[in-house]
Amino acid sequence: MTAWTQLVDARGAVGRVPLLLDEVEREEVPEAWDELWDCLCLHGETVSAASFAALPRLAALAPACAQALELASAIVRGTLWHPDGEALLAGCPNEVDRLRELVDQSLRARPADYNRLFGVLLALAGQYHWSASLGDFADDFYAVSCPGCEADVIIAVGDHGCYAAIRDWDQGDIERRSLRPAPAEELRDPGRWMHATAGRDGQQRLAEGIRYVFGRAECPACASVFNIAEAHTAANLPPALGTY
Repeated sequence: MTAWTQLVDARGAVGRVPLLLDEVEREEVPEAWDELWDCLCLHGETVSAASFAALPRLAALAPACAQALELASAIVRGTLWHPDGEALLAGCPNEVDRLRELVDQSLRARPADYNRLFGVLLALAGQYHWSASLGDFADDFYAVSCPGCEADVIIAVGDHGCYAAIRDWDQGDIERRSLRPAPAEELRDPGRWMHATAGRDGQQRLAEGIRYVFGRAECPACASVFNIAEAHTAANLPPALGTY
């Protein structure tokens, strides 16, 4: 049994979440869903221990309720920003697997918001840093540190070029070096399944962009060549979570 009276929600209150869950389980009540969002994922990003405690009930509703899937997905995407998020999420692995399957099914239908749902899938797969930063590759930028000399390097992937550069606030991106995309057959997870999923669903821009961010870059400052995904992970996850 969940000790709801001991769990503070995203608004700093206790007690309302189970009552609201009871209400939406009985019938579709827009006002109750609005309040649940405020309690469990305030402003679409702030989560709490109560948010993760609500996941099993939201996951049970999700196959037949788009609101439940949306809210559950938003909570999972908030894992990276909660100090105990990963540990709390580990407490409901079956629900995470169920949500991942539902989101993957939605992606196969190639929805208009494909890139957003792809980000949700990344979070459900434990790739929180990629979920937070991966864009649509129309005009994406990633700030990393060169492993060789520790220079601040900008990685650009988009319509205006795919390059590593030093960012000058007066001159823009200078000392550009073309990126070296990873051949699809040489990708390793998580890049491999990310690329395969995007390709399966006909998202060619996304699939191509993944080859670039899982490829290699030349540092404009010291000319050393490094793995972009590894540098991005190092810049965005604590050492304990720093999986490629």
